[in-house]
Amino acid sequence: MAVGFDPSGRLPAFTTHAGSSSFTDFLSGTAPDLLPGRRPLPPGLSAVVAPHATTIVALTYAEGVLMAGDRRATMGNLVASRDIEKVHSADGYSLVGIAGTAGIGIELIRLFQVELEHYEKIEGTMLSLDGKANRLATMIRNNLGAALQGLAVIPLYAGYDLDAEDASKAGRIFSFDVVGGLYEETGYDGVGSGSLFAKSTLKKRYRPGLSREDAIKAVIEALYDAADDDTATGGPDLIRKIFPIVTTATAEGTQRLSDEEVGGVTQAIVDARTANPGG
Repeated sequence: MAVGFDPSGRLPAFTTHAGSSSFTDFLSGTAPDLLPGRRPLPPGLSAVVAPHATTIVALTYAEGVLMAGDRRATMGNLVASRDIEKVHSADGYSLVGIAGTAGIGIELIRLFQVELEHYEKIEGTMLSLDGKANRLATMIRNNLGAALQGLAVIPLYAGYDLDAEDASKAGRIFSFDVVGGLYEETGYDGVGSGSLFAKSTLKKRYRPGLSREDAIKAVIEALYDAADDDTATGGPDLIRKIFPIVTTATAEGTQRLSDEEVGGVTQAIVDARTANPGG
């Protein structure tokens, strides 16, 4: 990072002043060009050639909330990647997944992770789940310039609310629009080009208080159905052993399910549909 040190050898002023609890604000004042939304599209580059990611779904269940995403990234009519990771732990109790321009989305996730860690170090306490969602909304709003150039990112955010009075309702899901609008969803939600089909499946499968096993099966089925109708969504690749990423957030923290567990559920779904193609 080029910070422009004083010729006298003194440290820049920002290193000796009281810092903000927002790492994004810190970057805005010291190196704004490092923010995802501050970098203009290079001349001659079309947003069409930037890899895009879809589809992400989230579902609340008895122990908290889980989020799942397919592994495909597309670039126009081409498959840019078959094993991209779109779902990540934002911190110890929350999850974030991205749909849209993959490169910008991954940068935004990394910045969001640092933002939450920086706040906790400066303030000595963790942001509330609502506070985290609002911070992410601000970061999306700051990316509006890039979004207007075609490099839009739409995340899905979910987490376990440690301040919830009712533990059965501690799993919460938040969606956003391209200008940073924040909306809390009930039960389930999805983003990305395949989300219309995925949410149709979740609408039929969801009920309050689902078990962990039923919730995992529901999100994998939702992604399976999305891949069946949306070319940008990757279905289960049994030959290459590429399966959806499924991650949970509970009172014990976040946990990514192993490929063996997800693969076993996926294989059971494929076997059942092969035996009954019209079912």
